[in-house]
Amino acid sequence: MEYVFLLILGIYITILGIFNLKGDISTIHWYNRLKITKENAKEYGKVMGIGTSIIGICVTITAILQMIFNNEAIWYITVIGIVIGLIFMIYGQLRYNKGIF
Repeated sequence: MEYVFLLILGIYITILGIFNLKGDISTIHWYNRLKITKENAKEYGKVMGIGTSIIGICVTITAILQMIFNNEAIWYITVIGIVIGLIFMIYGQLRYNKGIF
């Protein structure tokens, strides 16, 4: 029961990623989408959505596995997911926003 909040958080982050994948970049902070052109908005949303979804899915999987097994090694799933997701997000920022900020 102690990992229910983590499960809800993972599902929420995954849903945000799905919105971004569909091209809705309004959930991304305004400053991070300041230099995004209309032509690049869909591709930017896809890249950011993939990164966000990977993080959300890994957090959700970790929460479910922690509820079942309660093993500290399971947290590596979240760490790996965050690293991979951030790589996608930084790539999207560098390519379409011409910089991280």
